[in-house]
Amino acid sequence: MNQVKRFEDLRIWREARTLVKEIYEDTRGNKDWGFRDQLQRAGVSVMNNIAEGFEKSSDIEFARFLDIAKGSAGEVRSMYYAAEDLRYVAPEVATTRRAFARAISKGIGKLEGYLRK
Repeated sequence: MNQVKRFEDLRIWREARTLVKEIYEDTRGNKDWGFRDQLQRAGVSVMNNIAEGFEKSSDIEFARFLDIAKGSAGEVRSMYYAAEDLRYVAPEVATTRRAFARAISKGIGKLEGYLRK
């Protein structure tokens, strides 16, 4: 953690940024505006809550924002089940995105644990 000077240095933030790009690519052209908006917002929430928490003045506050980011990652996973069921994305895409969001959640959880010690 000593090498981290800005949120952009955090691997989990960079991965969340990649997830947002993938979400936007997956939803491009989807006419279900409500669904598309919800999935995009959940993805952006992961990335932004990591960044916002990093900028807070205490580890306790940072951990709280990481908790929110982790919840949003769960929402992304849930939305990809719906996307698969509604045939908005191929099953392989949904599986890949859920696994990526799960990995991000795991990384967030590890950082949360470190901050709460």
